[in-house]
Amino acid sequence: MNAWIWGIVLLIAIWAAHWGADQLASPLKKLRKGWGFSGVAGGALVGIATASPELAINITSAAKGVSDIGLGAMLGANLIALPLTLTVGYIAFRTGSDQQASTALPIEEETVTRHVLPYLAILGLVALLTLPPAWRGLQPIDGWILLGAYLAYLAQVLLRGRSESQSQQWKKKEWLLAAAGLCVLAIGAYFTVRSTQQIVSALGISKLVGGIFITGTMSALPEVFSTWSVMRSRQHTAAVTVVLGDLVATMTIAFIPLAIVSTALQEVQLFWVSLAALAAMAAAFGALIGTKQPRLRSWKVGIIVALYLAYIAVTLIWVLNAV
Repeated sequence: MNAWIWGIVLLIAIWAAHWGADQLASPLKKLRKGWGFSGVAGGALVGIATASPELAINITSAAKGVSDIGLGAMLGANLIALPLTLTVGYIAFRTGSDQQASTALPIEEETVTRHVLPYLAILGLVALLTLPPAWRGLQPIDGWILLGAYLAYLAQVLLRGRSESQSQQWKKKEWLLAAAGLCVLAIGAYFTVRSTQQIVSALGISKLVGGIFITGTMSALPEVFSTWSVMRSRQHTAAVTVVLGDLVATMTIAFIPLAIVSTALQEVQLFWVSLAALAAMAAAFGALIGTKQPRLRSWKVGIIVALYLAYIAVTLIWVLNAV
């Protein structure tokens, strides 16, 4: 099959993986309410489900011996997730029933301290574990370290700011859908990796580049619809913090399969430029919204988008010499 056919297979596989992940998100949302976690904490909990496609893709790519695809998909999904989610979320807010009251999107104050700062710390940890020449790449010990970092992040988010729990009713259908979701997620992840292999081969590009700009970008698109619906339901903080929880989970537990098989870094320059771009966007987001009465305005969203476009330009012109 040619690249176009495999591109269609990739889209179907990614949508299948995200459908499967969505079936896991519903029970986690009920657990959040049942345990009395805040909207900020709920973002981290639901982020486990939203990051599961990247984890499944990495498991598959590690098992098939094409770890660069998983690594690229993970980086690509992280890179586009924040600017895409903020843009769609802000548009949903401004076109909803809240738009006459304010042009600034309110976000809970704990967003920066509980999500953004830990994410920046984790990015620094990833750089420390993977970039120095003495231990460049991913080894099994790195997976354990990143797992510990994620558990520490999850604990500080969930155990702070709890409120009264709300009684939840569980239906058998929800558990059956969750089980079906796991199966579909696995199938979707397999065909995501398989189709990416074929596409990068047909286009003559590296697996890491294909993972970042093809698989990673495509895998972030289904989140647009969930962000839109959550924002229109006035769950402002949840719409933003879920993606932050996703980013943290992706940059920690999703690394574990690649660490187990000792993934080497083949394109170091592209890797560290991508990490730097992630840090720049996260730091800018945290600085722009602040910690006291955080608000998101259109010009702030524009800055995050501009940083992502600058990353694309730097990568094409300097890293890949494609222009």
